[in-house]
Amino acid sequence: MRRGNFRDETVDYAAVGATQAPDLLHFPPERSIPAEQSWRIGSGEARFLSAGESLLSWAAQRGAGLSIHDVRPASGPMYSGVSFDAEGNAVAPSRTETEQRFDADGTPFVAGGTTVRVEGRAGAYNVSGELRVIFAVEEQRRIGFALGTVGGSVVSGEESFMLDWHDNDEVWFTVRAFDAPASFVYRLIPAFTRRRRRELFSRYLRAISPLYTTSP
Repeated sequence: MRRGNFRDETVDYAAVGATQAPDLLHFPPERSIPAEQSWRIGSGEARFLSAGESLLSWAAQRGAGLSIHDVRPASGPMYSGVSFDAEGNAVAPSRTETEQRFDADGTPFVAGGTTVRVEGRAGAYNVSGELRVIFAVEEQRRIGFALGTVGGSVVSGEESFMLDWHDNDEVWFTVRAFDAPASFVYRLIPAFTRRRRRELFSRYLRAISPLYTTSP
């Protein structure tokens, strides 16, 4: 099992880790718009592991047409991933060492505390900004991570990408997010935030599962 997390005040929002809150869709952070979408991507351990390897090498972002730049892993020990119990209470983090991995072109894999510059567009919507990996989880039946905005984005908030291998052998990919408009245009026209998120979710889901077409 590998878990890594980084948490400090350099992100530009307060509710760090809230994408894992069970009641996110009903009680999102103040002034933010929550979203969630899931898709069954196959069955079995092999599918789970291959999707996990892709996910942790930034495949969701790259497959969505975004460029990954200036990947800066955190130095020193990380923290265990932000998580919540069944009642929605935050579980206290603990320090742990994690092993850094790299993909074929030398880009560091996702790891807690990593800071990354993402550039690109999702249709008509700007997706550029600096992001931080809030937590990373690699467990027997769950793999994923969350990204929080640091600055330079049209929205402020967090998005998480989780793969779950269920007891019935199905593998599901779930993306969750909460976004608060940050730029003047997005504050003026809140619908842009929702449309941008829908476009991003569709691209992320299709990147991990090419058969994705519509919501299940």
